[in-house]
Amino acid sequence: MALTRRWLSYLLVTAIFAGTCVALSMWQFARREEAQVEIERVLSNYETKPVPLSEALPDLYSYSEDDKWKPILVTGVYLPEEQLIVRSRPREQQAGVEVLTPLRTDSGEIFIVDRGWLPANADSTDPYLLPEPPQGEVSVVARLKASEPSIPGRGMVDDQVATVELPLIAEVLGEPTYIGAYGLLDSENPSPRDDAPLTALKPSLDEGAHLSYALQWIMFGVLAFIGLGWAVRNEIRIKNQDTEEGKKAAAAYAKKRQAQPTEEDIEDAILDRRS
Repeated sequence: MALTRRWLSYLLVTAIFAGTCVALSMWQFARREEAQVEIERVLSNYETKPVPLSEALPDLYSYSEDDKWKPILVTGVYLPEEQLIVRSRPREQQAGVEVLTPLRTDSGEIFIVDRGWLPANADSTDPYLLPEPPQGEVSVVARLKASEPSIPGRGMVDDQVATVELPLIAEVLGEPTYIGAYGLLDSENPSPRDDAPLTALKPSLDEGAHLSYALQWIMFGVLAFIGLGWAVRNEIRIKNQDTEEGKKAAAAYAKKRQAQPTEEDIEDAILDRRS
């Protein structure tokens, strides 16, 4: 019966479902591996000693993902008139933006510094009041991050960008600009004003629930075949009920059940012994 066309179609559907579960499980394992790599990168780079910008990024285009979160030291002058904001950057469930301030280095190139996060302002006429960065020469310690990809249909509007898309920012500035990476501000000297943007939070070291999700998908795939086997067995039992062998098996099972004392029989026997 299990080899009939109907049951073979059920088997095919079950196999497709189980294969999908396996694929989703492998995807979760891959996500977990990516999270572990990122955690290792944070542990290796975040608290290291800052290195000069020219050493970390030999040219305007260079950047290695292994250098993510590595602190760099750069000296130059901020260009407050060229500041940009990155839209739609919530923080702790509060709407806000990130402030990008170009820094002209001592060698003349522009390095983009993400000076931190600002909450949305209730004043609709000027929703984001950008504080002035320190004037004159400033020494900055920042952590490297790669340029972000663009979002189709969302470019620059009124000094606002959708992502930290360094090639687009370099095109707007019209000067030699580092486009491989930018820096998340850690500290600056002279110290910023009290109304300065909030510096970036330390990245989380939690790998998430990817492992449990992966195991759950595997379990779902196994349960699919268990359910198929139970359905086959149940239909065989129903079909055999009307046969001679099925009737004999049912009678034997009923006789066995009658021979076994029920809970009520056991309870009555205990009460009889006590009385």
